[in-house]
Amino acid sequence: MAESLQAIRGMNDILPHQSYLWQHVESGIRSVLEAYGYREIRVPIVEKTELFKRSIGEVTDIVEKEMYTFEDRNGDSLTLRPEGTAGCVRACIQHGLLNQVQRLWYAGPMFRHERPQKGRYRQFHQFGVEVFGLEGPDIDAELLMLCARLWRRLGLQQVSLQINSLGTAAARVDFRAALVEFLRAHRGRLDADSLRRLESNPLRVLDSKNPDIQALLADAPRLSDYIDDQSREHFQHLCDHLDAAGIDYSVNPRLVRGLDYYGRTVFEWVTDQLGAQGTVCAGGRYDALVEYLGGKATSAVGFALGLERLIALLEQQQTQLPSDTPHLYIVALGEHAQRASLGLAEQLREALPRLRILTHCGGGSFKSQFKKADRSGAPYALVLGDEEVARGEAGLKPLREHGEQHNVAFAALPQRLAELFNY
Repeated sequence: MAESLQAIRGMNDILPHQSYLWQHVESGIRSVLEAYGYREIRVPIVEKTELFKRSIGEVTDIVEKEMYTFEDRNGDSLTLRPEGTAGCVRACIQHGLLNQVQRLWYAGPMFRHERPQKGRYRQFHQFGVEVFGLEGPDIDAELLMLCARLWRRLGLQQVSLQINSLGTAAARVDFRAALVEFLRAHRGRLDADSLRRLESNPLRVLDSKNPDIQALLADAPRLSDYIDDQSREHFQHLCDHLDAAGIDYSVNPRLVRGLDYYGRTVFEWVTDQLGAQGTVCAGGRYDALVEYLGGKATSAVGFALGLERLIALLEQQQTQLPSDTPHLYIVALGEHAQRASLGLAEQLREALPRLRILTHCGGGSFKSQFKKADRSGAPYALVLGDEEVARGEAGLKPLREHGEQHNVAFAALPQRLAELFNY
């Protein structure tokens, strides 16, 4: 007997009972983005490998260890996208979209060959939001206000905002030199991961989750001491906007993000409810990336939020979540009743489009049909027999509470069901 096939480790099926919650969350995100005037862009999940090497940085963990890269039949090196910003920038340059301000969003799967664990998968799903052509702190603040509104829309709690400024590339060069000097002087106290990052990307040492490393960093040089005046002013105005809007935040001087293209504003929305994978949404400014990828110098800022973590947090908080349980299960016995049931269901769907109606198909006795009606979770069954059809009536039977079945004329059913379900 052949071995049964399984999904690839770290790439998960989203089953029917889960997908309705995903649709609810995705719909809420889309509606908030539309309210702020953002438009959707759809880009391929496969890009040339060079795009990610140039944008993310060749000495980042993503490029060095995590990308799914392969050669196609033409010998071109291609990569499953590990993040969305690079592809969005490439598309905007290629199609000449950056001659005016753009507020864009996209959604879909991303791929990184990481060690699978709760909240971290090899195929994961993100919503990405990107703004091009606006350089002031007001758009940074609007993005954070948008996120706060989104959390309220979804009923999400226990997420907090951390912000920082990375300054300009020149400021980071000076800070990097001072940080490397400090870390080399304390080399004996560094763990293996920090030693590796010391040689490739020392700013990522600041992001270490090791408590001993964090204790060491308490005496390390601070990036804020190297920030240029213009970046400092930009960051102060961002804080002023957030204060005026009543958005709570904390300044985290060790927040650096893991992608080379960030500069100035960076931020993360974090929670302590998901263990080690506590970042739900993150982003910042990447004003140099468009020019670096071949476009005209263009200010840019954006963020990405992870759907798996967002949904896990909603489920853990037992937020009032929607259900895909049918409102009505139609039971029919008899040749005429079975034919009539399909037509009646269509009429009800036409009159009440948001009502979820499940018609019984496949025949069977009333007893077997009612068992299936009960298992469906529907609060009501609509009962049809040949005699009821001849009279133009259907029996309306409660399935979840006490109450007698009573007949309702076909013509009166839409109004009756609208009353029952507060339609």
